Amino acid sequence: MNVDQPNDPLAERVGESRVIHEGHYLTFLIDTIERADGSRATREVAGHPGAVAVVAIDDEDRVLLVRQWRSSAGQALLEIPAGTLEYVDRSRGVVEEPGKAAPRELEEETGYRAGAWRLLGSFWTAPGFATELMHLYLATDLRPAHGETDRLGPDEDERLELERLPWREAVAAATDGRICDAKSIVGLLWLARIKGSGSA
Repeated sequence: MNVDQPNDPLAERVGESRVIHEGHYLTFLIDTIERADGSRATREVAGHPGAVAVVAIDDEDRVLLVRQWRSSAGQALLEIPAGTLEYVDRSRGVVEEPGKAAPRELEEETGYRAGAWRLLGSFWTAPGFATELMHLYLATDLRPAHGETDRLGPDEDERLELERLPWREAVAAATDGRICDAKSIVGLLWLARIKGSGSA
């Protein structure tokens, strides 16, 4: 998602980019930038291929959530299903289409497939230091994938617990601090807006 405006006086041009560590998904860089006025500075950047997040609603108007341990937060968090886009060609920075990743992540993390999908929007998760652009989807007409021979399960390093909350309770949890994960708060407040407008 690029909304740069031509000749923006705030634009910064990357003159040099130095990789200091390349992990499985993240690439840590030190960028030397030059501003329009000729001044220079450095930026520490966590390069990320992007991700998807899914607000999944079942036939009883409950939101499917997953509880998992987050080492960075030092606690288990209740979140909407989500996952990182996979590289198609890492050397060229080509990643899979978000519309293909979202159904995979929903099934892996919840065991459900959706008959209807809607892209709600995309947002930068931490633009001060990371390049992660997250694509948010609404998934409805859910059906269990249990028993399917091609059922997708969680990644090897994931331990998840599935929880279901009535949508109003899920939205309340996002506003009272029980859900404190940013993508989940964004997704649930978006859901509240949709439900309020009657366009779910």
